[in-house]
Amino acid sequence: QVQLVESGGGLVQPGGSLRLSCAASGSAFGPNAMGWYRQAPGKQRELVARITSGGSIFYAASVKGRFTISRDNAKNTVYLQMNSLKPEDTAVYYCNAWPVPLHPWGQGTQVTVSS
Repeated sequence: QVQLVESGGGLVQPGGSLRLSCAASGSAFGPNAMGWYRQAPGKQRELVARITSGGSIFYAASVKGRFTISRDNAKNTVYLQMNSLKPEDTAVYYCNAWPVPLHPWGQGTQVTVSS
């Protein structure tokens, strides 16, 4: 069974940066596009960014210009570099396939942006 393990979250001040990683076991990636999602308290989970196996990238308008998604297929790992963080970026961040989250959700990684 595929397992997704997110890491790299933490507490950061507004304007700071974090780099999230998502490691997948098995053959989770392959031809699948992978996405980073987030869920803030009281809100639905939303797509933040996604990257296809061919490198096509999409960002949500709220993070465009501040976040960068990348993937290393050899390592079955997806990254999310987050710069210029804002309090509204506070959420639990998850990775999964896109457009259909095919795999069991991991535990996510908490990102808290606060002074």
